[in-house]
Amino acid sequence: MKRSDFHFDLPEELIAQHPAAERDGARLLVVDARTKVLSHHAIRDLPDLIPANSLLVPNDVKVRHARLILRRKGGGAGEALLLHAFSDGSFEAMVRPGARLKSGATACIISPENGADLGALHIGETLEEGLRKVRVVHDGINLDWDSVDRIGRLPLPPYISHLADDTDENRYQTAFHASQGEAVAAPTAGLHFTQELIATLESKGCEWLPVRLHVGLGTFRPMTADIIEDHAMHEERFEIPGATSSALLPILKEHNRPLVCIGTTSLRTLEAAWDGHDLERSGSTRIFIKPGYKLRTADHLLTNFHLPESTLFVLVSALLGLDFAKAAYAEAVAQRYRFFSYGDAMLILNAR
Repeated sequence: MKRSDFHFDLPEELIAQHPAAERDGARLLVVDARTKVLSHHAIRDLPDLIPANSLLVPNDVKVRHARLILRRKGGGAGEALLLHAFSDGSFEAMVRPGARLKSGATACIISPENGADLGALHIGETLEEGLRKVRVVHDGINLDWDSVDRIGRLPLPPYISHLADDTDENRYQTAFHASQGEAVAAPTAGLHFTQELIATLESKGCEWLPVRLHVGLGTFRPMTADIIEDHAMHEERFEIPGATSSALLPILKEHNRPLVCIGTTSLRTLEAAWDGHDLERSGSTRIFIKPGYKLRTADHLLTNFHLPESTLFVLVSALLGLDFAKAAYAEAVAQRYRFFSYGDAMLILNAR
C-alpha cells in the first residue's frame, strides 16, 4: 500500500495546542469495528462504555525533559532531542542543524528564558538514521537522565507551537506515570485519566495492569517511504512488570475477560511481547501494525486522533479497515474533534 493511501484532510485549527480544561473533559468518538457504528460521547463516559471487569493496560512511562536548547559556536541556534541513554554515559540523540553540529563539535546548552549557560553538548559519532552519539556535560561531569531532567525541556511535539510551560509539566505526564523511563513523547491516551476516573473504573471491577514502552522515534517519526512496507520502524524498548505478566497470561490464553489497551504504545507492547504462549518480560521492538495484521491481544483500544500518513493512523486502519478508518476520521473532522497529543480520543471496540 502507498503512504498516500493514508492521507486525509485535516484543518490546521483542529490541531490542539493546549489540553482540555480538565483531563477527563475531552470528547470521545466510539467506533465499533464489528458493526461499523459510530457514536459520540465524553471521556467521563468511559465507565459506561468499557465492559465491566475489564483489564486495562496503560503505558506508565515517564516523559523525560529530553529537549535541549543549544547555542552553537558562533552564536547560531540549535537543539537536541535525547532518545536513549547508553551504558557508557552517552546518549543517542537527534541533533539540529545536523550540518552544523558534526562529529567533534560542541554546543552550549542554554536556558530559553534568559540564555543562561546550563552545560555543554559534545557531539560524537554518527549512528543509524542520522542520529548522533552525544554527551551532556556540566563542570566536566557527564550528566545522566536524572540530571538532564533538571536542565532540559519536555519535548512537546513539533505541531505544538509553544515551549513547555508549567501547565505542560503537569498535563503532558499521565496520572499513572512512573518515576523512571526515557520516553520522549507522552502515551497520549493516558493523559485523559484522573484519579477519580481511575477509581470509578475500578469500582466497575476493572483492573489496571501497566506496561512500559519507552516512547521514541518508532512511535512518532513520519513515514518517508512511498510504499508503507518499505518503512523501517525505529527500535523501542519495553518492559512488562511481573504482576502484569502473571495477570495477563491466562487472559491471553483463554480470552475470557475483556482486555483494553490505553493507547497504541500499550497495544504495540503486548503484540510485540506475546508469542502465543508466553509474554516476554523485556525486550526491544520495531513492530509496525498495518493492514493485513491480525491482532492477537487486546479486544478494545483507546487512542487519540493521529496525523495523516502516520504509522499510528496506519495502525488504526489495520484495526478498522482503511475505508472505515477514513470515514471515522472524516466524522471527527466534521464534528470538530481536537486532534493529536492534547486532543480528543477514540474508543475502538471489538478491535480483535
